[in-house]
Amino acid sequence: MGSILSMADTEQDEDSTPTTGAGAGAGARADRRTARRVAKLTREITAFARSHGGSAEGQLAYLGQMGTRIVLVGEDGGWGDLVAPSYEIAQRAAEKAGITLHEKFDGELAARVRTGPYEWSRMAGIQLGGPSNTGTST
Repeated sequence: MGSILSMADTEQDEDSTPTTGAGAGAGARADRRTARRVAKLTREITAFARSHGGSAEGQLAYLGQMGTRIVLVGEDGGWGDLVAPSYEIAQRAAEKAGITLHEKFDGELAARVRTGPYEWSRMAGIQLGGPSNTGTST
Protein backbone atom coordinates (compact mmCIF):
# COMPACT_ATOMS: atom_id res chain seq x y z
CA MET A 1 0.00 0.00 0.00
CA GLY A 2 2.97 2.28 -0.16
CA SER A 3 3.38 5.22 2.18
CA ILE A 4 -0.31 6.09 2.57
CA LEU A 5 -1.45 5.52 6.15
CA SER A 6 -5.02 5.28 7.27
CA MET A 7 -6.21 7.86 9.81
CA ALA A 8 -6.13 5.19 12.52
CA ASP A 9 -2.44 4.61 11.83
CA THR A 10 -1.41 8.25 12.18
CA GLU A 11 -0.45 9.67 15.52
CA GLN A 12 -2.48 12.70 16.57
CA ASP A 13 -1.28 15.19 19.17
CA GLU A 14 -4.35 16.02 21.28
CA ASP A 15 -2.67 19.00 22.94
CA SER A 16 -1.89 20.81 19.72
CA THR A 17 -3.84 23.98 19.05
CA PRO A 18 -3.94 25.45 15.56
CA THR A 19 -1.99 28.69 15.38
CA THR A 20 -3.00 29.64 11.88
CA GLY A 21 -6.08 29.36 9.75
CA ALA A 22 -9.72 29.16 10.84
CA GLY A 23 -8.97 27.17 14.00
CA ALA A 24 -6.82 29.93 15.47
CA GLY A 25 -9.64 32.48 15.33
CA ALA A 26 -12.10 30.12 16.99
CA GLY A 27 -9.67 29.36 19.81
CA ALA A 28 -8.95 33.03 20.39
CA ARG A 29 -12.69 33.82 20.44
CA ALA A 30 -13.28 31.04 22.97
CA ASP A 31 -10.45 32.38 25.14
CA ARG A 32 -11.90 35.90 25.04
CA ARG A 33 -15.37 34.57 25.87
CA THR A 34 -13.99 32.62 28.83
CA ALA A 35 -12.11 35.71 30.04
CA ARG A 36 -15.32 37.77 29.85
CA ARG A 37 -17.25 35.15 31.82
CA VAL A 38 -14.52 35.01 34.48
CA ALA A 39 -14.45 38.82 34.70
CA LYS A 40 -18.25 39.06 35.04
CA LEU A 41 -18.39 36.41 37.76
CA THR A 42 -15.46 38.09 39.54
CA ARG A 43 -17.36 41.40 39.57
CA GLU A 44 -20.49 39.69 40.90
CA ILE A 45 -18.58 37.85 43.65
CA THR A 46 -16.77 41.06 44.63
CA ALA A 47 -20.04 43.02 44.73
CA PHE A 48 -21.63 40.33 46.90
CA ALA A 49 -18.70 40.42 49.33
CA ARG A 50 -18.76 44.22 49.46
CA SER A 51 -22.48 44.30 50.23
CA HIS A 52 -22.23 41.61 52.92
CA GLY A 53 -19.62 42.96 55.29
CA GLY A 54 -16.63 43.33 52.98
CA SER A 55 -15.61 39.71 52.53
CA ALA A 56 -17.04 36.35 51.57
CA GLU A 57 -16.15 32.70 51.50
CA GLY A 58 -17.45 30.11 49.10
CA GLN A 59 -17.80 26.55 47.96
CA LEU A 60 -17.96 25.17 44.43
CA ALA A 61 -20.50 22.48 43.64
CA TYR A 62 -20.39 20.68 40.28
CA LEU A 63 -23.85 20.61 38.68
CA GLY A 64 -23.07 18.36 35.72
CA GLN A 65 -23.67 19.73 32.25
CA MET A 66 -25.27 22.87 33.72
CA GLY A 67 -21.93 23.99 35.12
CA THR A 68 -20.76 24.76 38.63
CA ARG A 69 -22.61 26.48 41.45
CA ILE A 70 -20.66 29.05 43.46
CA VAL A 71 -22.21 29.26 46.93
CA LEU A 72 -21.21 32.45 48.71
CA VAL A 73 -21.43 33.30 52.41
CA GLY A 74 -20.77 36.89 53.38
CA GLU A 75 -19.11 38.13 56.54
CA ASP A 76 -22.56 39.12 57.85
CA GLY A 77 -24.02 35.63 57.25
CA GLY A 78 -25.87 36.62 54.09
CA TRP A 79 -25.67 34.03 51.38
CA GLY A 80 -26.23 33.67 47.68
CA ASP A 81 -25.13 31.71 44.71
CA LEU A 82 -24.04 32.04 41.11
CA VAL A 83 -23.75 29.47 38.34
CA ALA A 84 -20.67 29.32 36.14
CA PRO A 85 -20.58 27.36 32.87
CA SER A 86 -17.66 25.22 34.10
CA TYR A 87 -15.73 24.34 37.23
CA GLU A 88 -12.58 25.95 35.82
CA ILE A 89 -14.35 29.27 35.19
CA ALA A 90 -15.91 29.22 38.67
CA GLN A 91 -12.56 28.52 40.29
CA ARG A 92 -10.75 31.23 38.32
CA ALA A 93 -13.43 33.81 39.18
CA ALA A 94 -13.34 32.94 42.89
CA GLU A 95 -9.55 33.18 42.94
CA LYS A 96 -9.57 36.53 41.12
CA ALA A 97 -12.18 37.84 43.58
CA GLY A 98 -9.93 36.78 46.44
CA ILE A 99 -12.43 34.67 48.35
CA THR A 100 -11.54 31.63 50.41
CA LEU A 101 -12.92 28.43 48.90
CA HIS A 102 -13.96 25.49 51.06
CA GLU A 103 -14.04 21.86 49.90
CA LYS A 104 -17.41 21.19 51.56
CA PHE A 105 -20.36 23.27 52.67
CA ASP A 106 -20.37 22.15 56.27
CA GLY A 107 -18.98 23.01 59.66
CA GLU A 108 -17.96 26.60 60.22
CA LEU A 109 -19.05 27.83 56.79
CA ALA A 110 -22.56 26.41 57.09
CA ALA A 111 -22.88 27.69 60.67
CA ARG A 112 -22.27 31.27 59.47
CA VAL A 113 -25.30 31.26 57.14
CA ARG A 114 -28.17 33.37 58.43
CA THR A 115 -31.60 32.52 57.07
CA GLY A 116 -34.72 34.62 57.29
CA PRO A 117 -38.46 33.94 57.32
CA TYR A 118 -38.59 33.43 53.56
CA GLU A 119 -36.03 30.62 53.59
CA TRP A 120 -37.71 28.92 56.55
CA SER A 121 -41.12 29.04 54.89
CA ARG A 122 -39.69 27.66 51.63
CA MET A 123 -37.84 24.86 53.42
CA ALA A 124 -40.89 23.88 55.46
CA GLY A 125 -43.38 24.47 52.66
CA ILE A 126 -47.02 24.15 53.60
CA GLN A 127 -46.13 22.64 56.98
CA LEU A 128 -45.61 26.15 58.34
CA GLY A 129 -48.06 27.92 56.07
CA GLY A 130 -45.41 28.75 53.52
CA PRO A 131 -45.64 28.21 49.78
CA SER A 132 -45.88 24.65 48.57
CA ASN A 133 -42.77 23.12 47.05
CA THR A 134 -44.76 20.97 44.62
CA GLY A 135 -44.55 23.41 41.73
CA THR A 136 -48.32 23.76 41.40
CA SER A 137 -49.97 27.11 41.85
CA THR A 138 -52.93 27.59 44.16
